Amino acid sequence: MRRWPVIASVMVALGALSGAAAYQQAGPRQPERNGEWQEIAWPFPRDGWPAGKAFRCGAAACGGEVELYVRPKMGFCNCDRGVADDDEVDRVADLDLLSEHFAPLAPGDLVRVADMPGRIRAYDLKMSDGLRHIAVGVAVSRRCDLLVAVAHGRGDAPEMRRAALDFLARSEMTRWVTAAMEGR
Repeated sequence: MRRWPVIASVMVALGALSGAAAYQQAGPRQPERNGEWQEIAWPFPRDGWPAGKAFRCGAAACGGEVELYVRPKMGFCNCDRGVADDDEVDRVADLDLLSEHFAPLAPGDLVRVADMPGRIRAYDLKMSDGLRHIAVGVAVSRRCDLLVAVAHGRGDAPEMRRAALDFLARSEMTRWVTAAMEGR
């Protein structure tokens, strides 16, 4: 009779372990609305900042296939000025994760994401396989913290910019951005 509590404990432990393993191996959440954007795995190796969220949008919905990477960088901003100029967008927007060879297409513009001010700028990327991509870098700030996003693909810059900003303005993303910037 003493075996039953041991057997039951072992079964509960195995169930918990298999549940945890299934959760860790589960794929990213499915598209948030109308199948346009789908969350994908963060494709970059670890660096000095935590991994963020990565998304892909199909050609039909975004004017060309677009990937978007978003993450907070806590304590990485000029606390007084925020994201004040294009040089800062060039420096912080994670373009270097995609390619070391990027060149701005034009001066950037002011932008707001989740009620945080900053800048957005379009770039020409030369990828490691020799192909050219367009990228849009976004850097916005709150106090001393940054939120950066970079979208890239083979489409044109204005369409990619529109698709990325529309996605970042969705209520689901605004909630995630707010929580991420609060360290939750």
